[in-house]
Amino acid sequence: MKRRGFDRTQRVADLIQKALAQLLLHDMTDDRFRLVTVTGVTVTRDLSYAKVYVSVLLDDEVKIKDTITALNRTVKSLRYNLAREIDLRIIPELKFIYDESTAHGFKISTLIDSAVKKSDGDKK
Repeated sequence: MKRRGFDRTQRVADLIQKALAQLLLHDMTDDRFRLVTVTGVTVTRDLSYAKVYVSVLLDDEVKIKDTITALNRTVKSLRYNLAREIDLRIIPELKFIYDESTAHGFKISTLIDSAVKKSDGDKK
């Protein structure tokens, strides 16, 4: 049954995304988490699992992998804090996944900008 154009899993995913973004920014002690942006959340129909897609504001692949690993190690603490923030009977198990689309888009944008600057320099 759909209401307001959203199904329940999407509403729960949006709620989790907003709450996790706040938790990572304000409540966690690891400074690496302040460089993390929650780009999306998908939740299974039974609401037992959630994949949390994140981007990291770093260029170094090793540091990005370390940050994702650290996030996945703190899942129990994050679930506990999430349970205090949102009113759900069952808080889904969380799995953090690196979302490369933001970094890929940034690289393409940088390449386009440099090509435009080069072409403007050639015209003068």
